[in-house]
Amino acid sequence: MTIRILITDDHQLFREGIANLLSASPQIEIVGQAENGQQAIEKAKQLKPDIVIMDLSLPVINGVDATRILRKEVPATKVLVLSMHADKNYIKEALEAGAFGYLFKDCTYDQLIEAINTVYQGKKYLSNKITEVLIHDYLNRDEEIQDKSPELSERESEILRLIAEGKSTREIADLLFISVKTVGTHKQHVLEKLNLQSTAGLIKYAIRKGIVSIG
Repeated sequence: MTIRILITDDHQLFREGIANLLSASPQIEIVGQAENGQQAIEKAKQLKPDIVIMDLSLPVINGVDATRILRKEVPATKVLVLSMHADKNYIKEALEAGAFGYLFKDCTYDQLIEAINTVYQGKKYLSNKITEVLIHDYLNRDEEIQDKSPELSERESEILRLIAEGKSTREIADLLFISVKTVGTHKQHVLEKLNLQSTAGLIKYAIRKGIVSIG
């Protein structure tokens, strides 16, 4: 089994360093090098490598766009991103463009070989550091969603508090000098905004948010 690789990076010293490093492996053949995204596309069409090792910060055509084009025009060739960019947006864009793997340039030789073998087999590869970045982003977004409460008007918030305190619709109407029907309308709006189905649900929500306390 020989894995044919095209190396794409705009720094010649880095390209040659990776080429020399990988050439030491009997299972790897370096079929070419490219210094920008346009060259990577042209050489991939010509050489049909198994894998393109792709930097993201490239002149002419950047690595993300080059990956997207390769996925469409040379679908048998898989892209393995080797980048210094640790920002989640770079990672997401590369994966959405069709990259099969992503790892940082500070990876070890063994990690790079593992990534190459994994991608060659048609499997996705993310280094531990990449996985941590994505998980951290996911958890942060999940917390933001949970913490983001629907916006209630001042009157709706007041009615929610009174309901949670155990007041009846008539008592709330008398306290706020509004009709029973108006109380019911506000209550329905609160239920819809909070995506709740019942008075019990409103009470639980109010307790959880600290609007009212137990005992």
